[in-house]
Amino acid sequence: MGSMLNDEMLKIVKAEHHDPFSVLGIHKLNEKEIVIRTFHPFAEKIEIINLDTKTKRKYKMEKIHPDGLFEKVLKRKTFFKYEFLYTDSIGNSWKSRDPYSFLPVLTDYDLYLFNEGNNHKIYEKLGAHPMEIDGAKGTYFAVWAPNAKRVSVVGNFNNWDGRVHQMRVLGSSGVWEIFIPLVQEGDIYKFEIKTQTGELLLKADPYATYTELRPKNASIVYDLNNKHRWNDKKWMDKRRETNWFEKPISIYEVHLGSWKKKNNDEFLNYRELAHQLVEYVKKHGYTHIEIMPVLEHPLDESWGYQVTGYFSPTSRYGTPEDFMYFVDYMHQHNIGVILDWVPGHFPKDAHGLGKFDGTALYEHMDPRLGEHPDWGTYIFNYGRNEVKNFLISNALYWLDKFHIDGLRVDAVASMLYLDFSRKEGEWIPNIYGGRENLEAIEFLKYFNSITHKYFPGILTIAEESTAWPGVSKPVDLGGLGFSMKWNMGWMNDSLRYMARDPLFRKHHQNELTFSLVYAFSENYILVLSHDEVVHGKGSMINKMPGDYWQKFANLRLFYSYMFAHPGKKLLFMGNDIAQFNEWNCKKALDWNLLEFDSHKKMLKLIDDLNRLYKENPELYEVDYSPEGFEWIDYNDAENSVISFIRKGKNPDEFIVAVFNFTPVVRYDYRIGVPKPGFYKEILNTDSEIYWGSNVGNQGGIYAEHIPFHGREYSINITLPPLAGIYFKWKKQ
Repeated sequence: MGSMLNDEMLKIVKAEHHDPFSVLGIHKLNEKEIVIRTFHPFAEKIEIINLDTKTKRKYKMEKIHPDGLFEKVLKRKTFFKYEFLYTDSIGNSWKSRDPYSFLPVLTDYDLYLFNEGNNHKIYEKLGAHPMEIDGAKGTYFAVWAPNAKRVSVVGNFNNWDGRVHQMRVLGSSGVWEIFIPLVQEGDIYKFEIKTQTGELLLKADPYATYTELRPKNASIVYDLNNKHRWNDKKWMDKRRETNWFEKPISIYEVHLGSWKKKNNDEFLNYRELAHQLVEYVKKHGYTHIEIMPVLEHPLDESWGYQVTGYFSPTSRYGTPEDFMYFVDYMHQHNIGVILDWVPGHFPKDAHGLGKFDGTALYEHMDPRLGEHPDWGTYIFNYGRNEVKNFLISNALYWLDKFHIDGLRVDAVASMLYLDFSRKEGEWIPNIYGGRENLEAIEFLKYFNSITHKYFPGILTIAEESTAWPGVSKPVDLGGLGFSMKWNMGWMNDSLRYMARDPLFRKHHQNELTFSLVYAFSENYILVLSHDEVVHGKGSMINKMPGDYWQKFANLRLFYSYMFAHPGKKLLFMGNDIAQFNEWNCKKALDWNLLEFDSHKKMLKLIDDLNRLYKENPELYEVDYSPEGFEWIDYNDAENSVISFIRKGKNPDEFIVAVFNFTPVVRYDYRIGVPKPGFYKEILNTDSEIYWGSNVGNQGGIYAEHIPFHGREYSINITLPPLAGIYFKWKKQ
């Protein structure tokens, strides 16, 4: 029985060995003998084939344990290249190189950087990677599970038996690895983890690049390299040089599963979506799409926010290659792609990251730090290097492998505050006794610094609902380093105002004007996102007061106010067609509404708003500085009217915007203007082309030398009911 020790042998048989390579494979017994051992529970007999001899000489192995442990002692001093010929009890036979005859692929330096939290491309090392080693084609597997007793790869290639492909742990890194010959792209697998208490866990690969379609959840071996030939060089080169702060950004937020569906209610795939979305987005004038998380998730109803596969584009809509095609096609048509990203929390599904090796690995042990009371999820432990490395490399992965143009970071407020949604006694203060999550703050700063360093020209966008200072200020100036931040204050105040009966709006003028007090404190995006049209909040059109006509007039007015207000823009799908139903992720949008004039003409307004927005630098060029905005009058609460000027860098380029938030036509309404000349009416939301009542100023009006609002010149205009109008100054 060679040098096999009983306890070592039993550890292999019981699948409890942390380094099966020390027992299995080829080893020196002494100066004159070598031994080859293997374990295979399905094999009745195993022969060794010497690949270094021309005749491919065979040696029959001895079964030294009934569960399938085999051994052969050979009288020779040197090792040789070999493969096994396995035969099972019914006579089937197959050949394979020995997984235990290969050296580790991960280097000490890889592991050092990973344990330090700085292996930015660790996704190229951990996970499953098809490759060829020493003439053998197969797949290399590696996973971090530092507290496991034993880790195995199980899959359709080994009967899901954790005894067959036991992995070795590499030093003190906590990383387990093995190269398995013959395992190829398309094979499905998981990691079987035996915990220190003897419990068996079946876990999906945290770094898997492809996953089975729900309700299945195994990982799929998939080679991302050389899959797709990118054709977006022109876009990528231009992006690198673009200053997005001074460019128009109008984002169409999309949930891919419910934008449109096939006739039999099936999902469109990434390629179909690419073509149909490009056509729609181009036609209606958007510059970017923002896709709700396409990271793999088990439950449709989570909309993608409960992620179990951080490196897997969801298989609901196709393969990772299909998703590459999707992004590439967008870029070829000058559409940017922003991906929703969820580093704030992860679900408790048994196959996911939670209690990964039997301990709180990715999350905190203490539920006061590690569990999210609102969402029933785990919170990442940002202070742990390998967890930070997982998330940072994940962000870089989407930018690197899929050419994503921006990451919108979900629920940033929940990351920043230790007491987020917690009562007294349910949270643990930081080392200074405060409520700030210091590790999460450092993580976010690092995330923003590193993504912009590697990929200049990309955007990072915070969904952050509090008054945390400097969210979109550079890290070296004490900020968090995001490019932009969602303006939740503007959204809440303005929607509250719009929902009011116009009769009472005069008492709440400040809800309309307050956003300008802080409009330039951050780089804001004005958002009317999916969050505003779910959970009983009603659709955009249904938030509006009044009869049918007034609802549409109010919404048109609101959209025109949004596009004139400083800040980039985001509209969720369905908002632009004034869908009456709340968004339902199970159903396609109500596209049939476009058969009705009221809805069709609302979409026409969005087209024109997007076009005017992109054509007039006054509306986007100086979004983040007070120089781009000037009030004319915010005090006319009695009439519920506001008026202001938007200015570009060129002093001769400015737009006067006036908004009447009542259903009353206001004739002879005078406002002060900066210069003499002609003020061309470039937008009137009451025009009949938008389903309005067609009250207006017959194309424009000349300024008169009549002082008003502290200005030397003024215009005397007609204000349509519940309408916004833009005047563009033209020199006489």
